[in-house]
Amino acid sequence: MKVTVIGYWGAFPKKNEATSCYLFEHDGFRLLVDCGSGALAQLQNVIDIEQIDAVIISHYHHDHVADIGPLQYARLIKKNLGAHLPELPIYGHSFDRDGFARLAHKGVTKAVAYDPNDELHIGPFTITFMPTEHPAVCYAMRIHAGEKTVVYTADSSYLPEFVLFAKHADVLICECNFYAGQHAKQAGHMTSEEAATIARDAGVKTLLLTHLPHFGNVEQLVDEAKTIFHGDVQLAKTRWTWEG
Repeated sequence: MKVTVIGYWGAFPKKNEATSCYLFEHDGFRLLVDCGSGALAQLQNVIDIEQIDAVIISHYHHDHVADIGPLQYARLIKKNLGAHLPELPIYGHSFDRDGFARLAHKGVTKAVAYDPNDELHIGPFTITFMPTEHPAVCYAMRIHAGEKTVVYTADSSYLPEFVLFAKHADVLICECNFYAGQHAKQAGHMTSEEAATIARDAGVKTLLLTHLPHFGNVEQLVDEAKTIFHGDVQLAKTRWTWEG
């Protein structure tokens, strides 16, 4: 399995960058996990738009879905120019009817509802879900392919349930929108210490801090996390890649 960070900022993208978006690849299949603001411009540095096989969305806040519309337009234009593209399946939960409906564009993309209580199979990937604590209905994902497992927290305040959900994952992609000692819970997000606590207690191999804040020195987040989790701690960057 190969994972590439396409976007990693919280709320809005920094100049020339993007918010939440991750490309998962295995056995030639390409799955996009979330599709935030600026994601499409960054994605084209890695693969062509036509090469996406499926998309899955954690929740419908703008910084996770803003580029779904541009993706639909891009696929439509490619088809109008003669490309033979099937309808692209975009998976999302149906608890926000308007958000879910916007995943569909006739003849271009189709909205597919996932049941968060069931295991989902998309190409070679097996995905299970966990409800998070966030102002919008949101689901974390445990994504497995081959012999490797990557857990994506999406957006959430700290929940002890994350420890079992992330148990022995190869990579934990954990949101980290606040620094140590700050009050992240009221915003539905986590601190560096909380992300590291999950990584330590779950026994993961690599902790990737993402959904980064727009204030302070983000490198400090790594130093704070390392005081708790003594495994591999990485800070998300555009086109950061893990392969296992």
